[in-house]
Amino acid sequence: MSLTKEQIAQRIAKELKDGYYVNLGIGIPTLVANYVPKDIEIMLQSENGLLGMGEFPTEENVDADLINAGKQTVTAAPGAAFFDSATSFAMIRGGHVDLTVLGAFEVDAKGDLASWMIPGKLVKGMGGAMDLVAGAENIIVAMTHANKHGESKILNQCSLPLTGVNCVQMVVTDLAVMKLVDGVFHLLERAPGVSVEEIKEKTQAPLKVEGDVPEMQF
Repeated sequence: MSLTKEQIAQRIAKELKDGYYVNLGIGIPTLVANYVPKDIEIMLQSENGLLGMGEFPTEENVDADLINAGKQTVTAAPGAAFFDSATSFAMIRGGHVDLTVLGAFEVDAKGDLASWMIPGKLVKGMGGAMDLVAGAENIIVAMTHANKHGESKILNQCSLPLTGVNCVQMVVTDLAVMKLVDGVFHLLERAPGVSVEEIKEKTQAPLKVEGDVPEMQF
């Protein structure tokens, strides 16, 4: 069975390391904030001007003035700081974000990422994604492996307008965890109950499978 959005976020949270400064994009990536391991300390940065973002609030502690870049209400962790967008993007463009987690429409074998528009559909804008993929040291993409027609979104070459080029290192989908190395996706883990054959069928880009691929652990 394919993973839920929450399980994708839970798996990505395992890639967090103590001391990281992390930016979470709109959609599935925002859920990662709920699964930060208790034995590490990280700082979540939101490009609308918050460093030290916490978990999503309960009904009792919602503050309508505290929002992330996707306009969702959030909490502020102890020691959080608030600032203007110019300062926020100075952090991002200055390379001070260790890890960025983004959603995507498409990813390809060159590490290119298409995440901001589908021609002919309503476009809200690029947001901070282009700056994030250019400034962060490490990019992890959270996405579904295929579209609603069963067609791969892990491609030889992206067909949609690009957000960034040669920037993706890892992709976590509802079917698999894959690391991109020299134009080839390496299958590291598979979703529980999902076969290697299904992942191959739904991956257009080159995919390398070595030995027995373990199931993800939660």
